[in-house]
Formats: sequence, structure tokens, C-alpha cells
Amino acid sequence: MVARAHTVAFEGIEARMVEVQCALAPGLPSFAIVGLPDKAVSEARERVRAALSALSIALPSRRITVNLSPADMPKEGSHFDLPVAMALLAAIGILPPEDVELTVALGELSLDGTLVAVAGALPAAMAAAEDGRALVCPRSCGAEAAWVGATQVLAAASLTEVIGHFTGQAPISPARPGEVSPPSAARDLRDVKGQERARRALEISAAGRHHLLMTGPPGSGKSMLAARMPGILPPLSAAEALETSMIHSLSGLLDETGITRSRPFREPHHTASMAAIVGGGRGARPGEISLAHNGVLFLDELPEFPRAVLETLRQPIETGEVVISRANAHVRYPCRFLLVAAANPCRCGHLGDAGRACGRAPQCGEDYMGRISGPLMDRFDLRIEVPPVSFRDLDLPQAGEDSATVAARVRAAREVQAARYAQTPGVRVNADAEGALLERVATPERAGKEMLAKLAERFSMSARGYHRVLRVARTIADLEGAEAVALRHVAEAASFRLAGLREAVPG
Repeated sequence: MVARAHTVAFEGIEARMVEVQCALAPGLPSFAIVGLPDKAVSEARERVRAALSALSIALPSRRITVNLSPADMPKEGSHFDLPVAMALLAAIGILPPEDVELTVALGELSLDGTLVAVAGALPAAMAAAEDGRALVCPRSCGAEAAWVGATQVLAAASLTEVIGHFTGQAPISPARPGEVSPPSAARDLRDVKGQERARRALEISAAGRHHLLMTGPPGSGKSMLAARMPGILPPLSAAEALETSMIHSLSGLLDETGITRSRPFREPHHTASMAAIVGGGRGARPGEISLAHNGVLFLDELPEFPRAVLETLRQPIETGEVVISRANAHVRYPCRFLLVAAANPCRCGHLGDAGRACGRAPQCGEDYMGRISGPLMDRFDLRIEVPPVSFRDLDLPQAGEDSATVAARVRAAREVQAARYAQTPGVRVNADAEGALLERVATPERAGKEMLAKLAERFSMSARGYHRVLRVARTIADLEGAEAVALRHVAEAASFRLAGLREAVPG
């Protein structure tokens, strides 16, 4: 007799079904796991043996073979412990084989039979729902997996509870979905003194998901401004929360209480490797750009990042996804993020201060910012200089708008965009619009179109730059509640992109 259980193997954010087959045969006592397992899966036999021994369940003196089918698919991770144990218990007659076969299981076993949380419960629940099966997982993963809602989730604390449920002695109540509340002490824009232009750029960037580059001397508030971006972004929609949480589930970043509606804010250090930023390493895991999906990726000290790492961002910024290719894996991850970057004008940071600048100014500034390639710089929709704030201004009372006020305008603009692009797959905000769609929704009135044409010729704008100005202008109009893109919207959008444009833009 062959007993069967089911689990999943992960390829990117996709969970592929794996059949766990367990057969008992005459011969010398042995316990083997086959089907291209990695080291963690191969060690499952020792954890399962110890867990069953702790429950006073003796393995039969027979040849035990566990096959993970399809056998040519790599199997990685400790979550295979529970399905292997369930298939074995069904093979020796402790669990009913027909009930075990109707479930998908994942979970790591401690030596005493306790179930330990594993990564990937949410995509596993999605796969179980698509296959019409229930999911059995550790209790700490239950709230996360139950959020899918399309399948029954049985969250057990130990192997004993799993046995009690399937034998009818102590049925497990289905897990209920949980949700992490947004942090109560969010950083507020009201804490920022001055920097009105930077605050405006932050609002436009959040409203249309336009990439933002801030340049200024040390201590001018670039990092402070970036840290307040999550406070003005709208919460994740149901679809966005599911997409983001599936990536975080694979990385083991979800809280035990469930998923979150807060947008991710990732700020890797400039010493991070290419695999850490883009993804890769063992198992081709998601990188920071995918962990920031539907949220913010903040790169402080942008020129200090290795040139090769920065160049790998160019394609994901345009396509919204990254493909990690390895000899044995080609994994695709979504990565539609809002890129916010900060940089000092030069290595010493005081290029604009004649009294403090180094002896190599202004050449040092050109060399330093030259580390950012032209094609990558072209992908920033908004570029601003953040001037230093006088210490005298720090004593002034708070005068700017708080994050809640700005967030209300941003949310209203996002709702306008959601309605506009509701029938266009893959487009959610103005930053996603392109081609004929962009021309239809963002072509300015005659005066604005003529001015943009003159600016494009004078400053040798690329086609990408021209279209990005149109997208930003459309977002500015949405913030204002205007139906058409006017001259003032184009002028403001262009002023955020082109250096020295204030003299060229009327008014």
C-alpha cells in the first residue's frame, strides 16, 4: 500500500504541488527520502523519527521509502517534515489515508513533536485552494494562511493535535484570518521644518508613484523626508496586500497575527550585495526590490552603492518585475516599487558652501554624481535639491501640513487613477501609463504642449524623459482635481525634472 499526502515546493512566489508518497516494504529496517531533496529535506527523516518516538509511536521494522513527486523538481526547506510524517502515519494505519490525501500540509517538526513556523504559508494556502484541498500548518502560520479565505486552514500546535484531528478525537477549529494594525506612532510630515519644495515633491511622488531623487548636504533632512513617505501613502488594497504578503511570506517576514495593509518601506545599506538588492543566492530568494513591491525602496547615499548593483535596477524599474536566472532555476518576482533616493552633492557633502568645500570642488561633485549613470538618472521623475535648514529655523513653531492632510489628497488622487485605469490590466497609477494610453490621458492643452515641446528641444530630453514629464503633469492635475492637463501642471512637472528650468519656465 502507498499512502499519499500533499505539500508544495516554491518557485518564486508560485507554490507547485508535490505529492508525498510513502511505501512500506519487506527488508532490512531503513528510512529513505527520494525525489531530489536538499539537505534540510533529507534530514526530515531524523526529525520525524524523533517526533514519533516522543509520541511513543514506533516505526515498523520494515523498509520505509518516501518519494517526493515530481521527482525531477528540486525540493528545499524544512516544511516537508509534516507531510512526510502524515504520509508515514497514514501508511502504518494511524491516520485515515483518504483524509490525509485531501489535504496540503507544511510545517517543521521539533524533536518533541511541536510544529515550528515555516515560510510560505500564504502561497501554500493559495495553491491548496486552487487544488480544492484543505491546508494543515503550524498554529503560528494559521492567521496568515486563513486570509486566503477560499480553503479551510487547520492550524495545529503539534503533531499530537494533527493526529487528534484526523482520528476524530479532538477536531481542530478552522483558523481565522488576522491583520496587523498599522503602526500607531507613524512619522509625521509636521516634524519637518521648512523644505516646502521637498514636501511638494514627496506628495507628487506618492500620488503617482513617481521615482524621486533628493540631493543636498549632510543634515539637510533627506532621510527624514524619505522616512515620512509611508505616512502619506494610502493603505494597500486587498489585491496589493495579497501580492505583497505572498513575497513577505516566502521570506518569513509576516507577523504571527496575519498580513498587513501597511505599505513596505525598505532601506538597504549601501554595502548590500547584488543578490540582496535584486534577489538570488541560495534558492533564488526575493531581494529588496521585491520586498518593496507596492511600497517604497529608499536608497540612501545612492552614489555609494556599487555601480553594478545600481545598473541592475534599470530594467526592474521599467518592467515592474525581475527574473533571476540560475543554472537550475529561472524565478520571476514582481517589483513595482516607488524608488526614493538620497545623495550628497559630493564626497565631502559641502559642494555649495565655498567656506567648507574641499579643494577639488567642483570637479569632486561631477566625479561623485558621475557614479550614477545617465540611463539610471533618466528614470527619476522628480529631482530636487534639499537645502540646509538654519538652526534658527529649528526653533520656529510647526507650520506645515501634517501627514494626514497630505495623505488625504494623495488618496483622492490615487482613487481617481484607479477609476481611470480600472479597465486597463497592469496599470494602477500614472507611472504605469504608456503609449497610446498615456497620450489619451495626459496630453496637455495647446499651451502646455507647445511649452513642453520647446523644453524637450532645448534640454535634449529623451523620449523617456518627455513621457515621464507627462505622467507627472497628469498626477499634479489629479491632485488638483483637474480634468485636463494645463500649462501650469506641465511647468511644475518639468521644473522637478530639469536643472536650471526656473529661468526657462514662465511664471
